[in-house]
Amino acid sequence: MATLGDLERSVMSLLWDSNESLSANDVRDRLDEDLAVTTVLTVLSRLEKKCLVTRERSSRPHRYSAAASREEHTVEMLNEVLGTASDREAVLARFIGGVSDSEAAALRRILKSS
Repeated sequence: MATLGDLERSVMSLLWDSNESLSANDVRDRLDEDLAVTTVLTVLSRLEKKCLVTRERSSRPHRYSAAASREEHTVEMLNEVLGTASDREAVLARFIGGVSDSEAAALRRILKSS
């Protein structure tokens, strides 16, 4: 599973929240940190290698966007973690035991409709 550092998580959050693809300068300008554009390009390159970001190469500067939605990424992580569990039912039971009442109601509605 690809783990993300703090800066990678910040960049991914920006990309997930954006309605358009962003250049490295756009990303740098929207971060709350004082970073060189080369640092942002390095982070974007790493995220691309992890298949979390796609790069539009048709124009300069290149533009970046999330390869999948935040929800799709979260589902992939959950499935990967569940895949490593020797007792998936026990993991699911512990997870469900920790959800709020409203989350439990949402789970019941989802299970009922599927």
